[in-house]
Amino acid sequence: MGIIEIKDKSILEPLFSGWEETLIWSCLQNVMGRAFADKEKDPKSAQLVIGDFCFFSGLPNAELITNKPSGRDSDFIIMVPKDEAWSQAIEQVWKSSARRQSRYAIRKEPDVFDRELLERAVDSLSPPFSLRMIDEEIYRQVMEQNWSRDLCSQFADYEDYKKRGIGVVALLGEQVVSGASSYTVYEGGIEIEIDTRKDCRRQGLALACGAKLIIECLRRGLYPSWDAHNLGSVALSQKLGYHFDREYPVYEITGF
Repeated sequence: MGIIEIKDKSILEPLFSGWEETLIWSCLQNVMGRAFADKEKDPKSAQLVIGDFCFFSGLPNAELITNKPSGRDSDFIIMVPKDEAWSQAIEQVWKSSARRQSRYAIRKEPDVFDRELLERAVDSLSPPFSLRMIDEEIYRQVMEQNWSRDLCSQFADYEDYKKRGIGVVALLGEQVVSGASSYTVYEGGIEIEIDTRKDCRRQGLALACGAKLIIECLRRGLYPSWDAHNLGSVALSQKLGYHFDREYPVYEITGF
């Protein structure tokens, strides 16, 4: 059958209609990511690849499930099926290499945020920690450390991040120990990424960074979208004013 890379991603919009996932929007808006389908005209099956994620919709297609875009170095990816038919197809193709996990969708409610609550969360951070927006110096430090790279890794370089991204970090002295940033961007918003160095967790750093990032997004007219990878992330989002929507399955693939 063959796989076609789709340049005019608008033709895939019907296949992903109603799927409230900002990474999908980023790709369909041609802001970030790549798109593939079974054919260019009237496609029946589609794959969107952005960052560590790929999304499948339409009719299940084994060739798309094994399609790794050229130039992609990582052998790890999180596959997100549109429905149970795609889930079954992923399991059939990848077998024991497909590790089924749950993620947690958070509602997208533009008017839900309490500015005073967010300011209190920012002010809750006390010495020896401090907050700083991500500038070129911080960007380079973030990219040098494995635990923090995802804060900025989807941008081509600092100039790209400066133009399109937004983020804040918590510092211990001069060292970045936590951060909240735009994992991806789309028209009118960002998808939030939060990471904290293992030895500095449970000290309120993620809460303060997340609150500061949300405040900065609101000031710029951007929506700060949140999708949780575990229940701890759900709980953190709720402290910041978000509401839980639903649990959904994904497949972590190593050896992609």
